Amino acid sequence: MYTFGITRKKKDKKVKKKKVIIDCDPGIDDSLALMLALSMEELEVLGITVVCGNSPVEMGVGNAKKVLQFMDRLDVPVFAGAAAPLRREFVNALDTHGRDGLGESFLPDVKGYDQEMEAEEFLARTIKEESCSVIALGPLTNLARLLRKDPESFGQMEELVSMGGSFKSHGNCSPVAEYNYWADPDSAAVVYEAMGKSGKKMVMTGLDVTRKIVLTPDLLEYMKRLDSRTGGFVERITRFYFDFHWMQEHLIGCVINDPLAVAYFADRSLCSGFESHVQIETEGISKGQTLVDSMNFYGKTPNALVLTQTDPLRFFQMFYGKILKRTAESLDLLPCLVRR
Repeated sequence: MYTFGITRKKKDKKVKKKKVIIDCDPGIDDSLALMLALSMEELEVLGITVVCGNSPVEMGVGNAKKVLQFMDRLDVPVFAGAAAPLRREFVNALDTHGRDGLGESFLPDVKGYDQEMEAEEFLARTIKEESCSVIALGPLTNLARLLRKDPESFGQMEELVSMGGSFKSHGNCSPVAEYNYWADPDSAAVVYEAMGKSGKKMVMTGLDVTRKIVLTPDLLEYMKRLDSRTGGFVERITRFYFDFHWMQEHLIGCVINDPLAVAYFADRSLCSGFESHVQIETEGISKGQTLVDSMNFYGKTPNALVLTQTDPLRFFQMFYGKILKRTAESLDLLPCLVRR
């Protein structure tokens, strides 16, 4: 049956965007996380603050701009932050991420777009003015410096999601420590302590869940088939990462930790976990270890949501769907995830 003379328009569902600052240390997986965040209609990325970690801070700023240029999003400002941890000596992860911090892709530098404002000032101003959240993908030095400089603005953060730490999974730079917290355990310790005092809970997106997010050769090849430009870019920056994971862990593929923190921030059903009090060891052989009081031994108020479970298929459906601009129904990812 046909109806003439009447045009019914579907009402566009307006997605309420979550305002967020991404604090990172690009870094290969940080760059993939930025690609995801910038592709999500659910998020409004107000700015990117860079901390020393995977790469020195100046290199990290340059790498962030390279990703922004590829994504045609150089409108997003990038701010340089801490060039050294609070107390310990800076130890980068260029052995993992390549001499340029971006998989030895040696992409051309992006000239201009420099910001005079430092990361802490941008964080303080923006959190107060915008009532936004922070996704921290690197060491927590910028957040610790913000806490010291302007505790009021730190307390006004809507949410803090951190990629870091480990509950039961082994460490990736010591037997017990994950790199981001090991690189600056003092900052991680004061940030977790401050969250407890504020009555809020930060989200610990640690190795227990991120280790399940493995970009395999099949997944990468499938991405290239779907979108040669984006797939080619991802291949260029991850090839070194593939080789590193094979040499270090005999893993065919590479763990992409940081995008999961972004994905969870947008969709809370992607991961689950439990609330606990968490504190960070700052000295000795277990430096950087996250002490998760899962049995409430100390009887302290929880200061963190510790994520322990995730769904890799749903994550990759989101990741591919967003950065390739495709629907989940159009993607056939399961064969790429099944180990033969």
